[in-house]
Amino acid sequence: MSTSTATPVRRRGLGLGLLAWLAGIVFFLPIAWMALTSFHSESDAATNPPSFAAPLTLDGYRDFFGTGGGASPWPSLINSTVASLTSTLLVLVLALPAAYALSIRPVKKWTDVLFFFLSTKMLPVVAGLLPIYLFAKNTGMLDNIWLLVILYTSMNLPIAVWMMQSFLAEVPVAVIEAARVDGAKLPTILARVVAPIALPGIAATALICFIFSWNELLFARVLTGVVAETAPVFLTGFITSQGLFLAKVCAASLVISLPVLAAGFAAQDKLVQGLSLGAVK
Repeated sequence: MSTSTATPVRRRGLGLGLLAWLAGIVFFLPIAWMALTSFHSESDAATNPPSFAAPLTLDGYRDFFGTGGGASPWPSLINSTVASLTSTLLVLVLALPAAYALSIRPVKKWTDVLFFFLSTKMLPVVAGLLPIYLFAKNTGMLDNIWLLVILYTSMNLPIAVWMMQSFLAEVPVAVIEAARVDGAKLPTILARVVAPIALPGIAATALICFIFSWNELLFARVLTGVVAETAPVFLTGFITSQGLFLAKVCAASLVISLPVLAAGFAAQDKLVQGLSLGAVK
């Protein structure tokens, strides 16, 4: 490549890089603003325009963790953790053999099956709220964390099967045939052959399912009370008739967002590999 040709390419790459950095900063600004506001007092957080030079304090975090006499967030955080992790594990256990049947060992009209899975996500969540509420009430499962586990599993399973089908389609069939010739059964093939090869895709699917479960609010708000209250529901309790305590809400939002941010940061390499799997032949 000549110098005259390389220069425009280099400039184009530099421009795209600067644009990517600008987009990243724009997306990061609300989080940075929330973090800064969480360290302000309520009076400083309520000023308009906000004061960047206001003194910093941990009062918002003390109020969130209940040291000032408020409710403790730990039961809600534990409920969210149990519901999100358990439902994500169940989704992976159920989605892996389903995706295997739709990709490596395709069934008849497998595209229609995939479309049916995806079509279940087209139903508005609020449309199924009343039947689910009545079912939970009649079965005595209101304010039960295991009801949320079942709901989150069923809600995330279609998108997980859809994602993992495309990931498993990239697994070499020759490797599976070799394992089958060696006498490996289907559970062994899934656990020791398919899963390690498709690990980036599985990690990406698990992360997305975890985020969806952790952030879910509507079902948790309607179907839980005190015992099974999740972190997003606990967060809405800071909006009271006395007003919106902005510093406390920002502190609570930052703490509740940390598990999702930490999971995304820890699995970012697997997430990128999984979401780009099969993009380049």
